[in-house]
Amino acid sequence: MTFNLIIVGILIVLGVALLLIEFFLLPGISIAGVGGALFMIGGIIYAYSYLGTPAGNITLGLSLLLLGASFVWLLKSKSIQKIALTTDINETVDNSSLRSLQPGDTGIAVSRLNPIGKVMINDIIVEGKSFDGEFIDEDIEIEVVRAETYNVLVKRRLPVENY
Repeated sequence: MTFNLIIVGILIVLGVALLLIEFFLLPGISIAGVGGALFMIGGIIYAYSYLGTPAGNITLGLSLLLLGASFVWLLKSKSIQKIALTTDINETVDNSSLRSLQPGDTGIAVSRLNPIGKVMINDIIVEGKSFDGEFIDEDIEIEVVRAETYNVLVKRRLPVENY
């Protein structure tokens, strides 16, 4: 009987520890989360099988209580703050070259616009986006429709006909 209680206790504690590691340290679903769930379920099933239904019910309740209490304790403790990422990023991307571009400026597609690619306008290479979703091949003349915050909306430049 005592041996069975020790096994159940070890399985539940390992399960809770692995689940807490999964929740707080490892992103996504990993081996720790799956292992923790299997250890907890295994401990509960072992308690039902070898200790009886009342002991299994008590084990189920205590294991859920232990998991919830340790989760709350870890959230409120300062130990999480020691490993948390607290750095702020105050840098921005320099898009000053986009402000110099005006509707009607012409250039050339440096890469295929599919519908986004690189364009060169006034000797400035920026990200260009096809205005109407049309694919524009490389080395095709383009015209600026509108300059936005992060890219330029362009369209294929129609050839000028001589009258």
